[in-house]
Amino acid sequence: MTKSEIKFLEGPQSRWKEFKFSVEVLFEFIKGFRKLHFAGPCVTIFGSARFKDGHPYYETTEQLAGKIAQLGFTIMTGGGPGIMEAANKGAKDVGGRSVGCNIVLPHEQHPNPYLDKWVNIKFFFVRKTLLIKYSYAFVVMPGGFGTLDEYFEALTLIQTKMIDQFPVVIFDKAFHKDLIEHIGSMKANGTISEEDDKIFLVTDSVEDAVEFIQDNTIKRFNLRPKAPYKPFSWLFERR
Repeated sequence: MTKSEIKFLEGPQSRWKEFKFSVEVLFEFIKGFRKLHFAGPCVTIFGSARFKDGHPYYETTEQLAGKIAQLGFTIMTGGGPGIMEAANKGAKDVGGRSVGCNIVLPHEQHPNPYLDKWVNIKFFFVRKTLLIKYSYAFVVMPGGFGTLDEYFEALTLIQTKMIDQFPVVIFDKAFHKDLIEHIGSMKANGTISEEDDKIFLVTDSVEDAVEFIQDNTIKRFNLRPKAPYKPFSWLFERR
């Protein structure tokens, strides 16, 4: 454990340190807002950084992202390797837009080479907010703790109506079998509502996933392919 981690676990810091941290968080948000303001409308694809090119999950993600991009969406990911890279690559291969919100780690995670635009963020909670803020749908590919964290964050915001009921796709029934069973157990025990398992679609079909996203985004929200805002030159903004 590093000294900074030990210090953090001691609890409240001085008011000055807490203030500096708050300012740093504010600037991280502003940096993200400036970089991604003209990116949307997006579909965010979550998934593991550990699946390499050639793995079936990588190839399926690439195919799915390409078809979603052809609907007119920008593909947004965490910007790193694995499933994130596959999603960004799929968008680029069909001429779609591809953006990333990369996390800065001690063992640096480099942005993948298929991004039109990306932003490097220091804090996971800031990054997670940005990944959700600009998206009209979310796709959960096989992944680990981070993927599940992002999935349940989106699901909780939809369930509590903090954001609109955007479609969520959980891809690969076999991989997520235990997760779906646990959600069923929560429903059976009354810890979630009867209708909460209707928030998301579980599928193995690229076509079904694309149709579900199209029906519940473009048609439902009457989306247009172009961003509604124009950049201000005096703020040094660019699309």
